[in-house]
Amino acid sequence: MHPTPAETARSIGSRVRVARARAGLRQDELALAAGVSTRLVHTIEAGKATTRLDGLLRVLGALGLALDVVDRTPSGRG
Repeated sequence: MHPTPAETARSIGSRVRVARARAGLRQDELALAAGVSTRLVHTIEAGKATTRLDGLLRVLGALGLALDVVDRTPSGRG
């Protein structure tokens, strides 16, 4: 069974929160480093499924993280 969008958003949010804490950054410091608003960092960490992809990618990049797309179809052909 595949995760729902809400489950995926919560998982990403959790990973961002952990990576930010490991980096010793506050949300506002991460936002500045990523060139996004503090509100967006908060929204990502809260696991909101409405987060904009461009902002998410900036935050992940500022933390040295990446988002991978995985083909889950049985044949790998989508």
